[in-house]
Amino acid sequence: MIFDYQQKLIEIKSDLMDFYINSNNELENLNGFVSLINKLLKKHFLITNCIFFKWTDDLFEPVQNVDVDMNVSNIFSTSLQSHFKQQPLVPIPPTLKKEKGLEQMTHMLLLKIQDENPNGILIFQDSSQCHFFDNLEFVEEFVLLLSEVVRMKIESINIRLNELQYRKLYDIANLFHSTMDVDAILQNVLAIIKANFPNLKVELILSNNQDQKTKVDIKQFDYLSERATTIEAFLSGEMTSEHIPELSCYLLNAPIKGQQATYGILQVTVQSEYIITASEREFIQVLAQASGNALENAKLYHQSSRLISDLQLINETSHRLNMRLDIDEMLLFLQKQLIKSFKPMELCFVFKENEQFAITSACTDIFKTTQGSMYVQHVEKHFSHSQDPLFIADFRRIIENQHIEFRSIMAIPMIVEERINGFSIVMHSEPYFFSFDSFKLMQSLIHHSSLAIANSKLRYQLQEMVDKDHLTGLYARSYLDHFVEKSLQEDSSGMFLLIDIDNFKHINDTFGHQVGDNILKQIGVQLQLVVRGRGICARWGGEEMSVYIPNICNKEALLVAEMLVQSIPNVTEPRVTISAGLITWGEEDKPEFQSLFLHADTALYSAKNSGKNQFCIFHHSMQLQH
Repeated sequence: MIFDYQQKLIEIKSDLMDFYINSNNELENLNGFVSLINKLLKKHFLITNCIFFKWTDDLFEPVQNVDVDMNVSNIFSTSLQSHFKQQPLVPIPPTLKKEKGLEQMTHMLLLKIQDENPNGILIFQDSSQCHFFDNLEFVEEFVLLLSEVVRMKIESINIRLNELQYRKLYDIANLFHSTMDVDAILQNVLAIIKANFPNLKVELILSNNQDQKTKVDIKQFDYLSERATTIEAFLSGEMTSEHIPELSCYLLNAPIKGQQATYGILQVTVQSEYIITASEREFIQVLAQASGNALENAKLYHQSSRLISDLQLINETSHRLNMRLDIDEMLLFLQKQLIKSFKPMELCFVFKENEQFAITSACTDIFKTTQGSMYVQHVEKHFSHSQDPLFIADFRRIIENQHIEFRSIMAIPMIVEERINGFSIVMHSEPYFFSFDSFKLMQSLIHHSSLAIANSKLRYQLQEMVDKDHLTGLYARSYLDHFVEKSLQEDSSGMFLLIDIDNFKHINDTFGHQVGDNILKQIGVQLQLVVRGRGICARWGGEEMSVYIPNICNKEALLVAEMLVQSIPNVTEPRVTISAGLITWGEEDKPEFQSLFLHADTALYSAKNSGKNQFCIFHHSMQLQH
């Protein structure tokens, strides 16, 4: 039988062109096109058992035929191409026939155009009914035809796939530039990898200096546990790969890198038999770089927002603290600011008085217990030899063999004129709860507050010096005047007791003025013990003192006056007595401000003239004395 080789080539070429044109919708992969090739081989060469292996990066990878159920492994290129030498069609080597799925195969056809890389290999079972492959010239021309069509088809598919991939990269880049949500960025990185490469296992490994909390399942970068290639990619900013025989897998590390730093690694893991192509590597690298830039932009945005918020907080705090608040109001305001900014579980302010640290009222309850004092003592010990602020990420690493409930601690000293006047502590039970940015912000807040608090304490001390008598510790006459005048306007009743020490000049002349001063101090202490917090005690002048109690009935006023007159001789050394004038008032008989003192003075004069060591109650039948 005479075979018309040229006619057969024309028919094959016509069918190949039809297959190529009609398969333009099969753009996702080669599967459909390979099915058409198989039909062509069956039609023209009566070949019914054929497998096409696509060449990819020094590896021949089987392409799934949609019409055939097969399970065939990859074939390494170097070991296979050596069998062809100068022949495009050769018998299958015995070693290859042992591979699963190739037991019945007889021949291999190398699809290659001159010196280019091969497009693939057809491994098939030859039909004894067809003799076209006996003609070498026909085979060479057929190989060129088929190779050209396969190459064109592979190129068109690759172009289309690249176009789709880069369109997705363009879309994801637009998304990255339109959001500052770290979670959205990370979620989309994982989603796009899984959508494009379902066979790849993807893991995000982020450095632990990320101050943005995320809900995405990520892994913290750990120098002690990561593989050397992963660390190399993180440090160099270049993609690395590694074959891990013991795990039968291949590892690809793409750095998530911005303009300023590397923020983590996009790690891809595949089984050893899967080959990551150059285009896939490029796609993963571009995606990692895009996500790195997006993370950096989000980080800078959040840093800027936080910086503005911090500056506003510092400005607000400084403004409020310079409003001449008293020390308790200042500490209460600072306490609210620290709780709002850092969300600690426990907080405390400690001031230094007479070279000793003492906690203030602006403290949570834990610091009033033995457990709380342990934290204060540790901070005190630190500030006894250093003025540096204290940042403890995990207190359990410092204090061993003890039950440590609060592991995160920040303690900032209050320094004025290079001396520590006190410190503030915030604590939380979780380790590493406070960020370093929080630490710096708290330093700034306390630094701006320290001078205001010191000034408030100085104002308080100065005002106390003005308001109180330095010898007896009782209030001064000016403070008493203001207190009484306000009480007459606001309260419904009151009593005023004017006191004079009997024969005080004789005490000074006999025992000296130092003893006289001690007696004044002793009487001052007794007045405060009797009156307590119900009213105020003041030094009227010289040996005269006074007591004013608002909102008190006549009966109670008499008891107070009587108790004072009776108790003074028992608490003074040498023993002295007092005389006193008492005036009481109610809602219906409020006296004038100046009249109150004048009436008390008149009653005191009456007590002196009546034998001393007693008190008299003012009534209008008394002659007014000046």
